[in-house]
Amino acid sequence: MANDAQLIEDLIGAGRLFHRRGWVPATGGNFSARLDAAHMLITASGCHKGELAAADFLVADLDGRPLQATRKASYETLLHCQLYRFDRGIGAVLHTHSVANTVLSRRYEGIRLSGYELLKLLPGIATHDAEVVVPVFENDQDIARLAAAVDAHMHRHPQMPAYLIAGHGLYAWGATVAQARWRVEALEFMFECELRARLLKE
Repeated sequence: MANDAQLIEDLIGAGRLFHRRGWVPATGGNFSARLDAAHMLITASGCHKGELAAADFLVADLDGRPLQATRKASYETLLHCQLYRFDRGIGAVLHTHSVANTVLSRRYEGIRLSGYELLKLLPGIATHDAEVVVPVFENDQDIARLAAAVDAHMHRHPQMPAYLIAGHGLYAWGATVAQARWRVEALEFMFECELRARLLKE
C-alpha cells in the first residue's frame, strides 16, 4: 500500500488551502487518494474540509464499501470509485464547491476555456493556444446513475481533464495529491476569470 500517513497529510493540506480560498465551505467537498489497485483513502461523511484530522479519513474498496463497517463514507464515494476504475493512473481525486464553479455550472452545459496560460497544467496540453471544454452533468441524488453517466462520457472523451456537476461543484484528479491540487487551483482560477468576464459582458 501507499504511505497512508503521507497521503493523509497531503489531503489535509489541500483541505486547508481550499478552505482558505473559499472553495470548500463547511462540510462541502470530498477528497480521496488511491492506496493500491483495490483500495482508496477518502474523507468520511460530514467532515469540515478546512479542519481535517487523520481520524476524518477511512479506507474503502473501489465499490465504495468502507473496510470498517462502522464508518460512513462520503455520499459521493462512487464518483471517486468511477475515476479510479476508469484510469489506474489516477492517484487522487479532489472535489470543490467554489462560488465560480457553482454559478457557472448552474448556467452552462459546459465551460469552454481557451487562451489561458494555466491550461498547460491540464493533461496533454503544452500551450496556452488550446481549448478545453469542462462538461457539466446534471445533479442527481442517485450517485450510481450519475457515476454511470460520467463513465459513459469519459469513454467517449478519455482526455477529459475534469468535470462539473450543475450547482454542485468540480471534480478534478491527478497522478498524485499534489498534481490534483494544482489542477484544481488552475481550474478554479480560470473559472473565476470566466465568471468575471461573463459578468462584464452582461
